[in-house]
Amino acid sequence: MALFKSRKRSSSPSYVSTLTIFLFIALCVFAVWMLSSKSVVTPQTQSDDDIATRTSIDTSVTNDELSASHEIAAKIAETAKDTASSVFGDNPGQLPDDAIKSDEKTSNIESQNQHIMASMDAQLSEESSLTQKEQASVIHEAGADSDVKITEPEKPQQTIPKASNKNKKDEEIAAAAVENQEQSIGKPQEVQGFDTKPEEQFREDKGAVEANPKPEMLQQDSEAALKGITSEQVPEKIENQKVEDVVEVTPKPKAEKKGRKSKKQWSTQAAQSQKENKRQKVESNSEEKLEDHEWYLCNVTANEDYIPCLDNEKAVKQLRTTRHYEHRERHCPQDPPTCLVPLPKGYRTPIEWPNSRDKIWYHNVPHKLLAEVKGHQNWVKVTGEFLTFPGGGTQFIHGALHYIDFLQQAQPSIAWGKHTRVILDVGCGVGSFGGFLFERDVITMSFAPKDEHEAQVQFALERGIPAISAVMGSQRLPFPSLVFDAIHCARCRVPWHVDGGMLLLELNRLLRPGGYFIWSATPVYQKLEEDVEIWKEMTTLTKSICWDLVTINKDELNQVGAAIYRKPTSNGCYNQRAQSEPPLCKDDDDPNAAWYVPLQACIHRVPVDKTERGGKWPEPWPRRLNKPPYWLNNSQTGIYGKPPAQDFAADTNRWKNVVEELTNIGITWTNVRNVMDMRSIYGGFAAALKDLPVWVFNVVTVDAPDTLPVIYERGLFGMYHDWCESFSTYPRSYDLLHADNLFSKLKDRCKLTAVMAEVDRITRPGGKLVVRDESSTLSEVRTLLNSLHWQILHDKIKEGVLCAKRGKWRPKAIAVS
Repeated sequence: MALFKSRKRSSSPSYVSTLTIFLFIALCVFAVWMLSSKSVVTPQTQSDDDIATRTSIDTSVTNDELSASHEIAAKIAETAKDTASSVFGDNPGQLPDDAIKSDEKTSNIESQNQHIMASMDAQLSEESSLTQKEQASVIHEAGADSDVKITEPEKPQQTIPKASNKNKKDEEIAAAAVENQEQSIGKPQEVQGFDTKPEEQFREDKGAVEANPKPEMLQQDSEAALKGITSEQVPEKIENQKVEDVVEVTPKPKAEKKGRKSKKQWSTQAAQSQKENKRQKVESNSEEKLEDHEWYLCNVTANEDYIPCLDNEKAVKQLRTTRHYEHRERHCPQDPPTCLVPLPKGYRTPIEWPNSRDKIWYHNVPHKLLAEVKGHQNWVKVTGEFLTFPGGGTQFIHGALHYIDFLQQAQPSIAWGKHTRVILDVGCGVGSFGGFLFERDVITMSFAPKDEHEAQVQFALERGIPAISAVMGSQRLPFPSLVFDAIHCARCRVPWHVDGGMLLLELNRLLRPGGYFIWSATPVYQKLEEDVEIWKEMTTLTKSICWDLVTINKDELNQVGAAIYRKPTSNGCYNQRAQSEPPLCKDDDDPNAAWYVPLQACIHRVPVDKTERGGKWPEPWPRRLNKPPYWLNNSQTGIYGKPPAQDFAADTNRWKNVVEELTNIGITWTNVRNVMDMRSIYGGFAAALKDLPVWVFNVVTVDAPDTLPVIYERGLFGMYHDWCESFSTYPRSYDLLHADNLFSKLKDRCKLTAVMAEVDRITRPGGKLVVRDESSTLSEVRTLLNSLHWQILHDKIKEGVLCAKRGKWRPKAIAVS
């Protein structure tokens, strides 16, 4: 009895303990059941602990099986927190059974995707500020509803351990998950390119992925979303990388940043696709601190005569050959210079036209060599503080006017100033031929290389005569085809007969059908052995390209001769040649393509349809100035949105009052001679200045509609140019620059400071800049002009007009070479 009582006292606590254990187990079972029943909650409201304990339990299992399940669940809960932000680790296939349940897989991976998106945002923001706005819009769209917070784990990458061996079912399920994961990662996707989609399409693509997500798709889409592309557009080289090499969910210390090279490669695609095939973006102007910009003097060998694209010594030294005068062609610096060109010592305000045609200040162009070499030919002489120009040249020692009249007498149909209005002068020297043709109502595009004839083009510009620095080399000249009424070469030292006549064929491209080539050179009238041989080769070449030798005449006063050729107006001669040398150009060879296009020794066909450009000769001058070209297609839309003929008239009317407008904002026309329209359309601005003693150089930018042929058809002239590069002219060339909606179009492609440095370079001290543009751009231009110490003459930014005057200020500091 005592024993019984003793045993009864000892068994009472055991009974209570056993009951407590059963109650605890029951509560655990109930708790697990409750947690698993809540697994349908949306990912936005689930915590990491919810995901970790979300395990399905079979309530019919035994206590041993239940213990094993608890053991698995505990291990899963322990490792889930460590791997919440590194689910794409080295072994992503080792997942617990709850990660592959069909009713829970979507919500779990969606939560992981939100972790990835948020982490990628933080990770890329420190590397790619240029694309931050683009990234932010897409990231905000993809993750606006998510409130998941990313916590930095102690171990950045850790794989989830396998389930206990006590549960074979868990092992089989985990193995299946590994196999499924490996198959899906290894399966390549079809590459669709890099074209971006609208945000609406991106949302549709994202929704489709989330409906049936795969880990590698989520990985790629999180990367693609940052760049505005879908998973179908991810490049193949990214698809084939290991997932952890593409993106790291958890931000690592800076020393451990790896595998991010591909992110920046995509950053410019969206911007490029919106720029209508413009040049590759150089640098965003938004990063320039314009008000803090500090100017320096250029540290270059050319000093005050610096032309960046023609004085690139580093590029010239790397040329493999100079056989075709490649060293005289354009070689622009990779980074456009932002330095300022110094002034010559003693620089003075230029002499006004027409006196400037005969003399200029020596200190403005302080070069004597040409006077020493060519003084006896009346090119230029040094007379006290002046450089004087008797009006002569190698072929017209006794004056250009006599020579001009001699050519008219030799071929009366030239008809200076009526039939022949726009000509090209090759190897112009100091520009006297073009300078005196103004008296015959003819404008001349003169050019010569920057060579041993020291500053010849600079002399021409200082005199008030239009000219550029260029060379007949290996590339086409920057003009459209069929635009010059006549082309002139007086001892221009160009070997027309070599390389299959490639250089002469370039003139053939530029010359109008029926236009004249005037060749005044020693092979025409001398009998030296070399001259005779060159004449024979030229005769063969000109016949093979069907040029008709109209006349050969000798000027008795100057003791020179000139041969005048005429280009055919049909293709009949080309088809009847015994030998097709030079050959006809291929059909896909665009004769109007002229910006850095290599020369080819071939003949472009002549337009035979009278409705085509070049099919008929323009109206006589000055009637051609305000008459729309006959070849404008009225079925097309013009620049201003009207049929071309009406567009042409609208452009003319827009600028007809410009002289009065510019006078009212500070332009004094008596000291204006050299004018440039930096962004011309139909030439209406230049046409409005016809009655003033000025000439206007029209520039059609290379990324704008090609309206330069219209300008030439009007009896005006100009060239193609990209203002992200320097212009082919000397410093201090122009009295007035006019920029109509130019700078706002340049800001996306090049640094505004470099453009303004170029404006400062080519404008004379005392010269003016007139800018018409949007107010924000005008504010930036004004800031830079103030930093350059230009005087603001007219400041109506809200009205879209700004006018400023350049002074003589130069910084004292010199740029580091």
